[in-house]
This record gives sequence, structure tokens and C-alpha cells, in this order.
Amino acid sequence: MGSPRTVRRALALLAVGATALTAGTVSTGSVGSFAAGATGTTTAGAPTAAGVHVRPASAGHLNALGRTAPLSTSDCVSQLGIHCYSPLQYREAYNLNSLYKEGVTGKGRTIVIVDSFGSPTIQHDLEVFDKQWGIPDTQVEIMKWGNVPPFDPTNPDHTGWAGESTLDVEYAHAVAPDAHIILVETGVAETEGTTGLPEMMDAERALIRSGRADVISQSFGATENTFPGFDKGDFKSLTDLRYAFKEAAAHDVTVLASSGDNGATDAQENGSDLYPYKVNSWPSSDPLVTSIGGTQMTLDDSGMRTAPDKVWHDAYGAGGGGVSGVFDRPLYQTGVAKVTGNHRGTPDISMSAAVDGGAWTYESYDPTRAGWHLTGGTSEAAPIFSGVVALADQLAGHRLGQLNWRLYGLNLLPSQWSGISDVTTGDNSWDTVTGYQAAKGYDLASGLGTIDAGRFVHALAGR
Repeated sequence: MGSPRTVRRALALLAVGATALTAGTVSTGSVGSFAAGATGTTTAGAPTAAGVHVRPASAGHLNALGRTAPLSTSDCVSQLGIHCYSPLQYREAYNLNSLYKEGVTGKGRTIVIVDSFGSPTIQHDLEVFDKQWGIPDTQVEIMKWGNVPPFDPTNPDHTGWAGESTLDVEYAHAVAPDAHIILVETGVAETEGTTGLPEMMDAERALIRSGRADVISQSFGATENTFPGFDKGDFKSLTDLRYAFKEAAAHDVTVLASSGDNGATDAQENGSDLYPYKVNSWPSSDPLVTSIGGTQMTLDDSGMRTAPDKVWHDAYGAGGGGVSGVFDRPLYQTGVAKVTGNHRGTPDISMSAAVDGGAWTYESYDPTRAGWHLTGGTSEAAPIFSGVVALADQLAGHRLGQLNWRLYGLNLLPSQWSGISDVTTGDNSWDTVTGYQAAKGYDLASGLGTIDAGRFVHALAGR
């Protein structure tokens, strides 16, 4: 197996009833050509990121059975010692219900989610999830890229990505219930990472070129420092992978990525140790991507806030953020240059990600632990925001494309007009690395802040 180079420390997936949280690693692999429901073939000449080990931000499962039914927030606090939230609470907290009343539900828009292996039970699990919360069902379109192996519920790589797929699909759908969802399953070779990122980028480019994608949600990444040549100032192994994002920009497709779950640091080559200093991860750090950071919400059982949102930093992780070691500061961040310096700063915007404030998911891909589980991490924040973008695309009547120019422009307006709510408390320190402190305005812990979707979607769409 190739040398593993990981992205972000696995976000604990809390299997309710257990007494501890554990983390695992998951990786990606080979290159293919794309066809709906068909196995791809090798793409000649595709760039590789040799040895870079990619995993989903929400990897890691507890060896415990899932619950037969989700708990209320108050019961989670009393029984588990953490907060837990349903999609209905998110709808209330983010003021999404006002949009649904206007008929803004994501109809006519397509969210593309890229995850290795996928989940063999995704349609069933989504239907159970929908029934629990009274959300209309949708048919998930599954597309395979590369040689996707048969799912093995005893393989932690498979189950880690299945958990990510479940989280991504259920919460993108919960926010934009009428949007079409395409789950792209990529195949993973034994030499993990040698062709994994090009495989994902090829799949995204193919969907963009075919006109199928409006917004792409990515809950994976790799620490910039682990790309070959980084220590010598040679970033070609990373920048050669940007072709999908350039294609997205040319076709007005929005691309999102989780900012990470290890605060201001991230994983080294071995996939478990963290850098003892500040680093950043790609694709979150890419200027063509909107980086989604993490907040911690405090809600009551109905979804009303009982305290302001703060930067996610609990016992299980912290929202990724910092400055890129590869990319210069883009023009849209000129107004926050005093914060970012001469480099690209992340995140751009933040959504719910705390494990102490985890989201209920239903999963049955592993029959030994089928049931309701809690998940946290910026891999939760990204699909939530992908749903918000789909709503804005519908309201605008067209794709909004690369969002960052709009975001930083909107931030110049009063919050009641922009729908952007500043996050001013908390920090993203993690492990031995002192991170960044939230402050008034843009910061490297929460970005521009979080959103009131009822206002933000109208502002983003210009309607």
C-alpha cells in the first residue's frame, strides 16, 4: 500500500449508547471515465497526486448498535451529555421554513456529492430518514466512476465512506428537499491515494461538462503539506488537480469543500499524527472553491437558539481554518487582507459542525449497527450549505457559480440585508496548535460567519 497522506482527522461518528468516541481513516483511489450506472475506464494522462491519502471528514465509527429512534435535544443532554439536532431544528434555526413557504425548495436544481464507495443502502436509509421527519422522498441518482468494488460492511474504509455518503445525502436533501441529488461513487485501489484525487476530479469534470451539476459538495481533502514537492515550493502535484474547478468556473457551477476538523492544524503523511504547527488543506484552500467551516449551535428542542453560534471547538474536534501555503490571496479577499496577509484564507462561511450538537442520521449499510446515529464535523456543514446554494439557484433562476465574490460583496452590507451573521466567539485551536480567535468581521476561525438562510438566499440570488 502507498504511503498514506491524510486530510483531516476523522470526525467521531457518535453511535448513541457508547461511552467514548473513536476515529478512523478512509482513503480514495483510481481513475475512470464516467457513465451513469456503469464502471469507468482509465483516463490516459490524468495527473496523479502520488501518495496523498484522502478521507471523508466524518470517518470513524463506534462499535455500538445504533438507536431505534432519535432522541430530543433535551434527552441527549441529560442522557449523553451532548446536544443533538434534527433536520427540522436546522430548518428553524437557519430560517429555512420561510423559503419553503415561498416555494423555494431547490426544485429544478442538482446537487452532486462525490464519495468513494458510496452506500448500498442509501435510498432505503434516506426514505427512513424522510419518514421520521416528514420530508418528501426523492430518488437518489447513483453514478459509478472507476472500478467500484462490492461493498464490504467489515471494511472500515467502506463503512467510513458510507457514513459520509449518508450524512451528505440526508442533509443536502433535508435543506433542499426538491433538489435532485447525484451521488457519485468512486472506486478505491489498494494503492490508496495514488490516483484517488484525479478520479474524483475527473468525475466532477465529466458531470460539469455534461451539464448535470449545479452545485458540488466535497467532504474530503488533503493537507497541502503532504503533496509531493510542497517542502521545496513546488506545488505542481496539487495545482495540476485544479482542472475540475476551472471547468466549474467556466460553467457557473458552485464548488464547496469542508474546511477540516482539526482546527488550525491537520494530519501528516501517516494519517494519524497532526502537524505541530498551522497548516491548511485542499480543496478547501482553493480560491475557486467556497470553504465551509464549522460552528457550534445551541438550540432548544424546537430549534430556537438559546445562545449565539460560536466557532466549533468541543472535546471531539474544531473547525478548520487558516491561510494556504500554496495559493496567494485572491482578489475577493482584498478587503480582509489584514487578516489573511498575502495568502488565501479559509473558511469563507460556516455552518453547524459540532459533535456536541451533532446531526441525526439513519444508517443501515452495516447490519450490525443499523439505526440512528449522530454525526458532526465540517462534512456536515458542507452538504447543509450545498442545499442552501440549490435554494438560491432556484430563486435566481440560474446557476450562481463561483460564490466567493458574492459572499465578500454581501458582507459589506448590513446583516439584515445580507443574511450573513457574524460569529464573534470561540477559536479553532486543536491538539498542541494554537488556532485563530473569532472576532468582529472576517476571521480565520469562522470566515465571514454563518447565515440566516431566509435573508441570505434572497440576497445571494439578488431577488
